[in-house]
Amino acid sequence: MELIDTSAVAHAILDAPGWARVGITASSSFRREDAALELARVIADAVDAPVSAPPPEQSTLPL
Repeated sequence: MELIDTSAVAHAILDAPGWARVGITASSSFRREDAALELARVIADAVDAPVSAPPPEQSTLPL
């Protein structure tokens, strides 16, 4: 089972379009659903994104 990096999810939410972050609090259900779908898309893209390589100045530790 793959663990989801909660920090990456938090950054994805903060990087999501403002309308989507605000839209989940809208009074109309169709706007909330559109906003939730957009947030879900942004989070899924962030989770599926390849992990970037560590900077060369960071040493790696053997497992």
